[in-house]
Amino acid sequence: VRLRVLSSFEDPSDTAGTLVCAEEEIMESNVVAGVAYSRDEAKMTLISVADRPGIAAAIFGPLSEAGVNVDMIVQNISEDGRTDMTFSCPTDQVLRAEKAMQTAKDEGSINYYDLVADEAVAKVSVVGIGMRSHAGVAAQMFRALHREGINIKVITTSEIKISVLIERKYMELAVQTLHDAFELEKAA
Repeated sequence: VRLRVLSSFEDPSDTAGTLVCAEEEIMESNVVAGVAYSRDEAKMTLISVADRPGIAAAIFGPLSEAGVNVDMIVQNISEDGRTDMTFSCPTDQVLRAEKAMQTAKDEGSINYYDLVADEAVAKVSVVGIGMRSHAGVAAQMFRALHREGINIKVITTSEIKISVLIERKYMELAVQTLHDAFELEKAA
């Protein structure tokens, strides 16, 4: 059932309020609806952790208990039974994350060679429900960043969002570049 929610303080019209309907009914003029960013991100990498069942729980359980808001997670390829695990979190939670990982290591629940924190990164994302049915959005995003010489440190994707971690000093350039690449100035 389609439903239009209106304000009682405004005059009704065909475009007023919010239309609640099935996603398929939404007319997307652009595949990408917007560019989002977060300046205060940190990239943390546990180097050479055991690649075994339960390792993710052993890492992210203590982080959760310490109140660390983990966002992007990437596990690298395993080599000789060891792997690297990278995740992002807010910069103001880095010390909490380091302490939680050191405690878990001291207790013997995880073993890793080193924990490297990079606090000079930003997260930039392109978002849009139209991405679900259109191929090539990631390639277009990566080409646009490449043209500006912006190196991507981490990539994560979902059905409607592609996020990258980049050097913080390039954040504004990346946002403007992606805004232009997806012609968002034409969006209403």
